[in-house]
Order: sequence, then C-alpha cells, then structure tokens
Amino acid sequence: MLTEEQMIETRATLNELHIEHRDLDLVIDHLLLSQPPDELLIRRLKKRKLLLKDRITHLEQMLTPDVLA
Repeated sequence: MLTEEQMIETRATLNELHIEHRDLDLVIDHLLLSQPPDELLIRRLKKRKLLLKDRITHLEQMLTPDVLA
C-alpha cells in the first residue's frame, strides 16, 4: 500500500511519462515525414516509447487498489 505522499509522487511521475510518450509520438511522426527518414533513430525512439508504456502501465497498476475476489 502506498502512502499519500508516494501516491502524489507516482501520479506526478505518471504525468511526466505520459507527456514524454506523447512527445515521442510527435517526434516519430515528424521523422517519418522527413526524406529520407532516419530509420535507426525512429527504431530507437519507438523502443523508448514502448519502455515508457510499460513503465506507465506498471505505475498505473500500483495506483489501482487491489480488489479482493
């Protein structure tokens, strides 16, 4: 169980991660339009985006209270 302070910190971190994830989307879209696209950079950014999504999912699960069946 997280303390109130930990929950506030986790929510702040989640917000930052969501912003970075959205920003990566914008950068990737921009790079895809450039000629020629930098495929290596695009792959790296997509990998970073996936890692961010995993971390976001993990933090969201930490904030979700356990429900007893």
